[in-house]
Amino acid sequence: MNVEDLDIGDVIYAANTIIDDGSIPDGLEGEILAEAGTRGVITLIGYVEEEQARSVFLVRFEDKDMNLGSPVGCWVEDLTMEPKLIN
Repeated sequence: MNVEDLDIGDVIYAANTIIDDGSIPDGLEGEILAEAGTRGVITLIGYVEEEQARSVFLVRFEDKDMNLGSPVGCWVEDLTMEPKLIN
């Protein structure tokens, strides 16, 4: 199983640090949205209109208090099914 096989409600992790690229309304470009290894839940799966073969996952990542944040649009390569192990 890989990320593309997951569905709405499934748990996922940030594969790397996800940073606002300026495309989030009222967001701050350069702001960290999720650190690598942050757990989240998939809330919607869609695609880019111009590139319908490329999936976009809306994910709500947990904050330090385990509250879900606002949805963040992520590409498949931004996500992983395995939690990051901290040494």
